Amino acid sequence: MSTISRDIILKAENISKQYRLGLVGTGTLSHDLNRWWAGIRGKEDPYLKVGSVNDRSTKADSEYVWALKDINFEVQQGEVLGIIGKNGAGKSTLLKILSRVTIPTTGEIKTKGRIASLLEVGTGFHPELTGRENIYLNGAILGMSKAEIKSKEAEIIDFSGCERYVDTPVKRYSSGMRVRLAFAVAAFLEPDILVIDEVLAVGDAEFQRKAIGKMQDISRGDGRTVLFVSHNMTAVQNLCSRILILEYGNVVFEGNTEEGIRQYLRKDTLSNISHQNIDFKSEGLNVSSIEVMKNGVSGSHFSYKDTIQIRIHYHLDEPINDLVFVVRINDDNENVLFTTWNSDSIKTKNIVDKELVLACELPSYFFKTGTYFVTFAIHIPRKKVFLKKENILSFQIDDLHYQINENRVGLISPKLDWNYL
Repeated sequence: MSTISRDIILKAENISKQYRLGLVGTGTLSHDLNRWWAGIRGKEDPYLKVGSVNDRSTKADSEYVWALKDINFEVQQGEVLGIIGKNGAGKSTLLKILSRVTIPTTGEIKTKGRIASLLEVGTGFHPELTGRENIYLNGAILGMSKAEIKSKEAEIIDFSGCERYVDTPVKRYSSGMRVRLAFAVAAFLEPDILVIDEVLAVGDAEFQRKAIGKMQDISRGDGRTVLFVSHNMTAVQNLCSRILILEYGNVVFEGNTEEGIRQYLRKDTLSNISHQNIDFKSEGLNVSSIEVMKNGVSGSHFSYKDTIQIRIHYHLDEPINDLVFVVRINDDNENVLFTTWNSDSIKTKNIVDKELVLACELPSYFFKTGTYFVTFAIHIPRKKVFLKKENILSFQIDDLHYQINENRVGLISPKLDWNYL
C-alpha cells in the first residue's frame, strides 16, 4: 500500500463509484447475496464488471452506472484545486467521497488533517438549532475545543453578515443566509482542507467576492488546501492553481488552469462555428442566417491582423420601426469584452421583400490570442425582444508567436493611434 508524502495532503487512488439504477429495493437482495457469496469465496464483486458510462442523455443499457471510474490525483498542501465539468460529470460525487460523506465502491482516499465541507445549502446544520449553536456544533465535529471555537465566533458572525439572526433557529434562514453562515463556519474554523461545491452561486455577488477572497487568504496566507467546484470559470481562473476536468466520471484533463478552462469551454460550447442558419420568423421579421468571415469568406480562424466581419441575413415582410441589431463578444473565460448595436452608426433599413445583409466590422489589431463567442439579438428598445441567441458563433485568433500582443495586459489588445499635438 502506498503512503502519502510529507507535501501531499490528499491523495486519491483508483477511486470509482457505482450506483444502481431503478427503484431501490427491487431485486437488490439477490444482488447482495451474489456479492456476499463472491466475497466468501475470495472472488471479485461480480457487479464491478458491469455498468454503463454515466451519460444522462442516453438510455441506460445496464442496471448499474459508474458515476466515477478510476480517478487518481494528488493535492499538495496550500494548493487550490478546481474541479470542473458538465452537470452529471461526477464532481459532487467526488467531493462527497473526499469529504467522507459516502464511500467509494473501489479505491482509497488518503488525507492529512481536518476536512471542512460545504456541499449543499445548509450542510451540517441542525435546523432546530440557532446559528450560534450550529457554529459550536460544527466546530465540535471538526474536533475543536470550546475555547478554540469561541475565539473564532465573532469573526464567523461578522463575515456571514447574519448577526441579527444568529440566535434564531437556522430553519428560518433564507438559503442565502444559510450559505453565508455555512461558508464562514467552514472557512474560519481553520480546516486543513476546505471542500467547496457550487453552493456559493446561491449567494449574491458581494458575498461571492468575499468568499473567493477568503479562500485565497486561506491558501496563500495560511497554507491551507482548497478543493473548489464551480461553473463560474472566472472564479475558477482567479482562485485555482490547477484544475481537473471530469467527463462522464473520468478525468479528461489535469493541469494548468488557463489551458484547462480553454479546453473545457471549447468543447462545451459551439466551438469554431462560423455560420449558423437561424430561420426565425416573427411579426414580419425573417432572419435566415448569421456568419463570421474575412474578405467575404466564412471562417473561424483568424490572425490578429485580420479585419473580421459579422454578417446578418434577413428580410422584412412589412416595415418595423426602431429595430436594433445587437452583437456581444465574450472571451473563453465568459468575460464580456463589449456589446455593439447597429444604431451606433446607422439606422435599420425598412425595405420590404428584399434580402438585406447587415454587417458589423471588428477591427484588425484588436483581439488577443484566444477563442471568442458571439451572442446575437434583435429588439425594439424598451418594447420588444424578437430574438436572442447566446454563443451562436465562435472564432479563434491563432497568432501564438505574436509576443507583443500577448504581453499587453487586458482582455483585448487594440493597436491605437498616438500623435504629437
